[in-house]
Amino acid sequence: MSDFIAKNIAEVAPSMTLSITAQAKALKKQGVDVLNFGAGEPDFDTPAHITAAAIEALQGGKTRYTEAAGILELREAIAAKFLVDNQLQYEPSQISVNCGAKHSCYNAILAVVNPGDEVIIPAPYWTSYPEMVRMVGGIPVIVETKRENDWKITPEEFEDAMSPMTKMIIINSPGNPTGSVYSKDELAKLGEIAAGEDIIILSDEIYEKLVYAGEQHVSIASISKEIYDHTITINGFSKAYAMTGWRLGYTAAPKKIADAIDTIQSHTTSNPTTFAQYGALAALQGDQQIVADMRDEFDVRRQYMMSRLTGFKNVRVVEPKGAFYFLVDIEQTGIKSVNFCEKLLSKQRVAAVPGVAFGSEHTIRFSYATSLEIINAGMDRFEEFCSQH
Repeated sequence: MSDFIAKNIAEVAPSMTLSITAQAKALKKQGVDVLNFGAGEPDFDTPAHITAAAIEALQGGKTRYTEAAGILELREAIAAKFLVDNQLQYEPSQISVNCGAKHSCYNAILAVVNPGDEVIIPAPYWTSYPEMVRMVGGIPVIVETKRENDWKITPEEFEDAMSPMTKMIIINSPGNPTGSVYSKDELAKLGEIAAGEDIIILSDEIYEKLVYAGEQHVSIASISKEIYDHTITINGFSKAYAMTGWRLGYTAAPKKIADAIDTIQSHTTSNPTTFAQYGALAALQGDQQIVADMRDEFDVRRQYMMSRLTGFKNVRVVEPKGAFYFLVDIEQTGIKSVNFCEKLLSKQRVAAVPGVAFGSEHTIRFSYATSLEIINAGMDRFEEFCSQH
């Protein structure tokens, strides 16, 4: 049967982050006391006013097709959000609402990357980036970043990785799995190189609202007209509004690219789920204090985990300034990430994600999108494990 599978798809690996979460859930169903740090989603419920808006839309008959790019009211609200939050001027016609930010990323890559084109991806990376590139026939060019640079690609590393076939660079700030946040100056230098070489920037900003320690999120497209003209901005509702299961993300891009994304969507999903879009509209237009409250709670957990992890034997961490992850350097243990996570799960019943899923063999990822009670117990178990290895 494997002969029937398209070559591009046969070479794609399943998502290890989803796999780890599924394993942990399966063990919990069996009654095993597993502490799961694998999930990449907020542990909060979707705010009530957002859910109410979707229910009202359902009851009001909002169950038919919409425009492929989404309802105009939502795209107008997204454009207003970009202007206020990011100092970015996008017309609704430049915006496409998609079935999750993951779908947004894939649509954007499919719209611009030809078979054989190279896409520069800093590692550690979100696990799906290289697989998406492979699915469209592109070639991922992985650039290993350094812990001492807070896991961020430097201009020199970017230039060294470029070739005549380079079509795109992917920048994720705040980042998954690292929690790294690029400064305006860092983004400007990368953006100037990309624009000068006519390279598209895919800027994944899904964790935009989750920044800490005095950091500020900067949209790279806001830095200059030249960078704006080379940037596809990705965002969504999953992380900031605890709407992971709603599957709503969006792209904003130069008009020609936006039109291509619209065409792709018209032939695939037709449109994002209609009634869910009204929930997203309520999210943008409602009280934003809920976002600040979730961020503050994440920050409490972040600071607590940082205080614990810095005292553990044989592991090293860089303080994450965004998202809700810790990338833990386990190189000193001499154990590779998959083996490390298997031992951690079997011996201490703690589920973490192997760094190999993110292109970083000597790291593991902990999510702190879980309660302080679980974090405390998990850090106790992890500390004991580290002392033994």
